[in-house]
Amino acid sequence: MQIELTPPTTALFDSWAAAAAEFEGGHIDGGGYGAGMVPDRAACEASVEKAVRYADPDAELPEGHVPCDFLWITDAGEVVGFIALRRELNEHLRQFGGHIGYAVRPSRRREGIAKEALRLVLETARGQGIDRVMLTCDDDNAGSFRTIEGAGGVLQDVIDASAEGHPRLRRYWIEL
Repeated sequence: MQIELTPPTTALFDSWAAAAAEFEGGHIDGGGYGAGMVPDRAACEASVEKAVRYADPDAELPEGHVPCDFLWITDAGEVVGFIALRRELNEHLRQFGGHIGYAVRPSRRREGIAKEALRLVLETARGQGIDRVMLTCDDDNAGSFRTIEGAGGVLQDVIDASAEGHPRLRRYWIEL
């Protein structure tokens, strides 16, 4: 495996479209995509533009949004997932989202990709001067909570997040 965190680029359109299609129109954690996104060229171009805008610390962002590094998880140049590092938390993210969100395309799960991508994004956060990060995952997502715990995540609590579409949500902190 050659896992890297890659800024979104239209040069990887075919690979990105194949990865995004595996989520069958559902929400993609870490991608910045809402449910129902169709992985066509226009969506890819919008993804690249959004990544550039959100990475700019001086950009005006929509109400309730925070500066963020949207990255694609690649393996030898193939898009295998998505990861986002939010550089600050607003009230919503403090409750339900945290600093980091990620998703690995279904056909590539259980290969250690999330573990390596999380390690790399934690290095990025540390390099940006962030001293601790919050991550969340569904209480029944054993793969995700094992990944977070393996990276040093300490469980803060498990909350009822049914209003957000998550029956129960685990909230973790990782000290950097």
